[in-house]
Amino acid sequence: MNIRVQPISAADHLGLIAARGSASFLQTPAWGTVKSEWRSESLGWYNGDALIGAGLVLYRDLPRIGRSLAYLPEGPILDWASPEVMPMLEALVSYLSTRGAFAVRIGPAMVWRRWSAESIKRGIADDAVTRLSDIEPDGIDPAATRLRGRLRHRGWLPQHSDEGFAAGQPEFNFQLPLEGRTQEQLLAGMNQLWRRNIKKADKAGVQVTQGGRDDLAAFHALYLETAARDGFRGRPLSYFQTMWDALRAEDPDRIRLYLAHHDGDLVAATTWVRVGTHAWYSYGASSNAKRDVRGSNAVQWRMITDALDAGAHVYDLRGITEGLAADDPEIGLIQFKVGTGGEAVQYLGEWDLPINRALYAAFRAYLDRSRYLSAAKSLLRLPTRGVRMVRRRFVDRTAPTAPLPPEGVGQPTAGGDGEA
Repeated sequence: MNIRVQPISAADHLGLIAARGSASFLQTPAWGTVKSEWRSESLGWYNGDALIGAGLVLYRDLPRIGRSLAYLPEGPILDWASPEVMPMLEALVSYLSTRGAFAVRIGPAMVWRRWSAESIKRGIADDAVTRLSDIEPDGIDPAATRLRGRLRHRGWLPQHSDEGFAAGQPEFNFQLPLEGRTQEQLLAGMNQLWRRNIKKADKAGVQVTQGGRDDLAAFHALYLETAARDGFRGRPLSYFQTMWDALRAEDPDRIRLYLAHHDGDLVAATTWVRVGTHAWYSYGASSNAKRDVRGSNAVQWRMITDALDAGAHVYDLRGITEGLAADDPEIGLIQFKVGTGGEAVQYLGEWDLPINRALYAAFRAYLDRSRYLSAAKSLLRLPTRGVRMVRRRFVDRTAPTAPLPPEGVGQPTAGGDGEA
């Protein structure tokens, strides 16, 4: 195999995604427009004249020295099970070295381990279980296991997700398989509470509709209300407007906005993203008022059924943390998602390859310092739940790994009932 990496057009990039059937929306050309604080470039992998892979690389420049971190969130788009995957990565590193990268970060979109909803529920009920990894997986992909070993052998450094949502893309996600299932089967697969709440929302008269760009302001107001309640820092309205414009310019149905109203009041709102056969719940918000009408369940059910109708094979509820203990600050989030009857999946996570080890070490030291300063400030302003969260993620860690500034969806769904 004679593999080379070179820049490609957005059209060729999207053509490869279409041929594959799906890819992370963080690996679409449009995402480079959303992440305006990074430079971006579409790359293609060629074997002779055949395009065999693609990826969106984001460059974060270091001030005054002309070197950058090269980051491919949830990418690149390669055949990760191929025996030629390491030469593909070597070609990537060789190209990025010519672009001034001091390190490369990748996030192979390859599921390593899976846990069913039933296994997770048993783990939550077991006092001896405190983390998802304490439970025996229902499935392990041997190709992913082999790739983990090969990456380590070639000097790639795993970036573990011990800090939950703070470090890059989530390693653990919750997904609802849709392929080959009907609406009736999906509803029957949910737990009793979910079915009851969907029925309750319908009986209360909750109306779920799709919104347009002008409705982003109403969504954003509710999102900031949620951020204040749940103790995370929200993004500005301009971010969502940029995301809307960029994704819909690439594909008119790439992103949707859903609004749940009760008697004229906006009680929940969410954004939905789809690339081919994969659909994501990306951002969510809910009102402090009228929580008894279960607007969040109603809007989730609408997004799930619309994903099914759009031909998606997977409805992705995005990130979860590993914590299953009764006092874990994110236990409500995983319980909310488990109620859909889906499964928890662990991807291979993000991996760094230092090209210039001195610069990489300095970069990590800087991030360590910034991270702990941020945690200290959080202790001063967060409610009790937030203090517990910061302590668990930062103060109680004896050997933390430094995160990158979060990419992708930023703050994943983080409410006590799965709302953000």
